[in-house]
Amino acid sequence: MLSYLAAALPADASAAARLLALQCALRMSATMEARLSKGMLRSLRLSTTPDPWRELEHARWLRPLPENTAGKITFALLDATLLGQAPARPDRMRAADWALRASTAGAIGPALQLAYLYIAAHTDPQTDSGLCELDQMARACGISPAALSGILRQLASTGMLNCWKICPNLEDLHWTLHVLS
Repeated sequence: MLSYLAAALPADASAAARLLALQCALRMSATMEARLSKGMLRSLRLSTTPDPWRELEHARWLRPLPENTAGKITFALLDATLLGQAPARPDRMRAADWALRASTAGAIGPALQLAYLYIAAHTDPQTDSGLCELDQMARACGISPAALSGILRQLASTGMLNCWKICPNLEDLHWTLHVLS
């Protein structure tokens, strides 16, 4: 889903908008509606600003629905291609739960959360290491490849990454993830 959203969302979509879009896409119903709890949005640190919603609304990717309740916000997703990209609803709900836990595992700020989520999703669980193309990760996270080094340094300084390196010839990124208990 991260790869699909990298292509479907505007290149300048913020990390916060991408985190919101990911949760909406994974939690959508067959009628393309997503109901997000305000507690989940607080966990993602997205409840205090309407900017991510406005960004996705301006990109014509979602539209808020008036049937919001005290504990939930409802959106209509406007990207019909999502239905063909997504696995079955139970699998999406498990993925949404996993993505929520992974993105709130200690990273502060949407850019770090999204980068850690991307890394965690692309890590081999047997070796706790991973490999990806630098440009591909940067595009999925909505940041420039030059800014990615700073994000990775921050993740390493928090202890979420054991180590990482960029192979200059191939532009590949290698990492070893610190497994959080």
